[in-house]
Amino acid sequence: MRELNAQELKNYLDNTDTQPLLLDVRQPWENDVCKLENSTLIPMSQIPTKLDLLDQNRETVVICHHGIRSRSVGRYLEQAGFSNIINLSGGVDQWAKMVDKKMPTY
Repeated sequence: MRELNAQELKNYLDNTDTQPLLLDVRQPWENDVCKLENSTLIPMSQIPTKLDLLDQNRETVVICHHGIRSRSVGRYLEQAGFSNIINLSGGVDQWAKMVDKKMPTY
């Protein structure tokens, strides 16, 4: 699993030809406050039952509030056979501080 901070991820997304899946593993109420554009919400607790909805071969960026839950989900995905995982270290909190300063925080 690779770790990218908010600015590194922004730069990566701006320069890649194939957009990765942005997998938000926060709770729905958190997603209602703020989210990355084009992200897909599957709360952490639902990941085991929704693995079949995800493509093991697609590059996947896992996102949460601070990067802790997403790191755990990233490890879980790797154990399930996913090989191209990126964790957004610092989460949406860091994204709001470094990339999108208009993004609401909580």
